[in-house]
Amino acid sequence: MTVATKKLTLEEYLAYEDESGLRYELLDGELMAMGVGTGMHGAIAKLLERVFDDQCIRTDKPWTAQRFAIAVQSPRSGRWDSARIPDVVVLPIEQWEALASREAVIKLNHPPPWLVVEVVSEPTVSTDYRAKLSEYSVLEIPEYWIVDPLTGRLTLCELVEGLYEQTVFHGNEEIGSPTFPELKLTASQVLAGKL
Repeated sequence: MTVATKKLTLEEYLAYEDESGLRYELLDGELMAMGVGTGMHGAIAKLLERVFDDQCIRTDKPWTAQRFAIAVQSPRSGRWDSARIPDVVVLPIEQWEALASREAVIKLNHPPPWLVVEVVSEPTVSTDYRAKLSEYSVLEIPEYWIVDPLTGRLTLCELVEGLYEQTVFHGNEEIGSPTFPELKLTASQVLAGKL
């Protein structure tokens, strides 16, 4: 759903507040209300945040996973700004701590996160599989997960020479993550939102 308002810059978007309690992405200067999502959507995001944090600790990586907390400025061409809010983001702790005293947005001139996850819902199918796939590759995000409860699959996109190579996981297939090579997690566990 697009919110009828004047076109916004990134700075105006970051300062925008209304009484609705909704979260918004910014697409070509227009506010796009984000759906609340199902309980399963939230369970999947929470599971992945916990699993990724656990992997960071186990492998002694100075990274953190955050869900629904960080916007990523989009490289969409055009006159107006865009920003996406991934369901889960993995980034360096130092970068996360730097966001503590300012808007939690990773701008185009900042290093990209290591990994982002989008959980697909009916209204976001095209956006998650097409628009965000393109935008995240231009941002050079090394790994992008598309978790799709609608089709029962998880698509892992690994950035190779500027383009994403996609591997699809179903059922009890173990996910092979380049970011977390020691990860022991199946597509069914992710899609169920529990271990």
